[in-house]
Amino acid sequence: MNDLRVPFIRDNLLNVPRGQQPGQPLAGVRILDVGCGGGLLSEPLGRLGADVLGIDPVADSIGTAQLHTSHDPDLRSRVRYRACTLEALCEEADEEDQKEGETAQFDAVVASEVVEHLADLETFALCCGQVLKPGGSLFITTINKTNLSYALAIVAAEQVLRIVPSGTHEWDKFISPVDLERLLESYGFSVESVQGMLYNPLSGRWSWTKSTSINYALHAVKQEKPQPDREEADAAHHEAQTQTVGRGAGLH
Repeated sequence: MNDLRVPFIRDNLLNVPRGQQPGQPLAGVRILDVGCGGGLLSEPLGRLGADVLGIDPVADSIGTAQLHTSHDPDLRSRVRYRACTLEALCEEADEEDQKEGETAQFDAVVASEVVEHLADLETFALCCGQVLKPGGSLFITTINKTNLSYALAIVAAEQVLRIVPSGTHEWDKFISPVDLERLLESYGFSVESVQGMLYNPLSGRWSWTKSTSINYALHAVKQEKPQPDREEADAAHHEAQTQTVGRGAGLH
């Protein structure tokens, strides 16, 4: 899947103007890889120059990722891992914001093959918005909620071909691109693109497809906080001053 998702992330991030270093197009970009597992996506993003923090609640997976990265001196300084949840990271960020007055810290959040396992997508969307800088990107790859996705992702992949362990997926947790877009927009994101993905079990390769009926990739951007209209702001300021003067006059 990295053949698709790494260029998908890279190319969309390169649309944001920033200084680039030869061979490291994502230099200076801070990425949070949610549900990073053993670091299969974190490492190639680090090789592109990004500063990556991979998080996963499974300590064994984080141990595997740390061990693998430790053998590569080029990655040790750019890719870090922590055994924690996104919610825990958000709580820490809130505490740091209160102490230091800092805002959200990441230029991008990646959640690949994660949301189809979550029971609370609202909290996920909220936390992504909290850790992202305004204008930051959210990248998601997941499974659509269709009869075809049930047949292929659960019946075929788990029960027939046994590509993944039985019980890995719950169809009720799958979400359609329309519902995911609606959810993200309610939390201050604008969905920029949705692309279908197709896995060929014979070749073992992934490819892009026009159909999103099974797997799909989504790119959303955290919106800047809207600035109040100047005339409305001036009017509100004038009204506040008038009310203050009125209250002062009533004291004499």
